Amino acid sequence: MSGMTEVSSLTGRLLVATPALADPNFDRAVVLLLDHDEEGSLGVVLNRPTPVDVGDILEGWAALAGEPGVVFQGGPVSLDSALGVAVIPGGANGDRAPLGWRRVHGAIGLVDLEAPPELLASALGSLRIFAGYAGWGPGQLEDELVEGAWYVVESEPGDVSSPSPERLWREVLRRQRNELAMVATYPDDPSLN
Repeated sequence: MSGMTEVSSLTGRLLVATPALADPNFDRAVVLLLDHDEEGSLGVVLNRPTPVDVGDILEGWAALAGEPGVVFQGGPVSLDSALGVAVIPGGANGDRAPLGWRRVHGAIGLVDLEAPPELLASALGSLRIFAGYAGWGPGQLEDELVEGAWYVVESEPGDVSSPSPERLWREVLRRQRNELAMVATYPDDPSLN
């Protein structure tokens, strides 16, 4: 494990971009980590809606996608691939998990978009479709955390389906019970302050 003695998994947690993060792909981004281990990390940006309707690319899933019913840009990697992230109320356990859904963390899981939507329709609490994802190689995310690029906070199932994704960055920071709540007031352009 080259240089890493133990990886504490951040799967299911949120990465919230700090105001200091300079990468425009992640400006004020809120990333849900779907996988984090010694081999790297993978997540989706929850607050980047596109103008593309879900029905334009995945017609069968359009009726199940929450508002706004658009595809979200999950990150800069593999923009031609789609990921479905869904919340199953109560977080269906083991045998009760619906076919076509794999738990990531709590009630949040990945949807097999190749499966017939009817398999999941009655179980879904919310569904969001992402084009692309955010990915980090081994140790890369840990380096960014040490550099202060991200705040790591707990996710809530409602984050996946926020009806106002443009406000998610501020909302996630505001609900923190420490100095991070103050960061939510950070101006979009500090030079105008």
